[in-house]
Amino acid sequence: MGIFSRLKTLIASNVNDLINKAEDPEKMLNQLLVEMQEQLIEAKRAVALAIADEKKLERETLNQKEQAQAWEQKAVLAVKSEKDDLAKEALIRKQEYEKFYLEYKKQWDSQRASTGQLKEALRELQSKIEDAQRKKNLLIARAKRAEAQEKIQNTISSISGNRSAFNAFERISQKVDQLEAKAEAAKELEDLSSDSSLEKRFAELEKSGASADLLLADLKEKMKALPESGDSSG
Repeated sequence: MGIFSRLKTLIASNVNDLINKAEDPEKMLNQLLVEMQEQLIEAKRAVALAIADEKKLERETLNQKEQAQAWEQKAVLAVKSEKDDLAKEALIRKQEYEKFYLEYKKQWDSQRASTGQLKEALRELQSKIEDAQRKKNLLIARAKRAEAQEKIQNTISSISGNRSAFNAFERISQKVDQLEAKAEAAKELEDLSSDSSLEKRFAELEKSGASADLLLADLKEKMKALPESGDSSG
């Protein structure tokens, strides 16, 4: 299990170092995944060696067991041949192989348990790396969105802090309002002048019309006072 302990320490160290720098989240995540894959390869090698040791112990254990069984058969054969001395030698050999068999079996069982734990740890590590790969794009997208929001906020703060530009716009707006007011006033004065001139002309016309009526009425009165033309001839 030492390889996984070293792997965990190394990854934690690299993560802390990358997070402290955190200049480029995408680059940081890609680099972290590359290092995880490299350490995963190393972990697989360690598990492969453990499996190989387990297989070797298994073969030795089974071999000791087979040898013990073989010497037991030889002892049986010697007894059947009435050769007790050979039978005793065979049983001693059988006892030696059984002793080694038990020792190898103990080592094999222990190695098999350790290999099982290593396999499980390796599967867990692979699962976590696959999960990290799936999350990478999401984290990159979140980082880019946060960066964009920060830029927007900085821009807004910069614009808000530059009051002179807004003041200039406000002064120009007031100037335009003044120009529009002057133009409207000039037009209104022109309209008033036009109306006054028109009224004056009609007044003069009415005045001249009234004078003509008076002159006409006066003429008629004078004509009535004059003797008729017939009377003057008589």
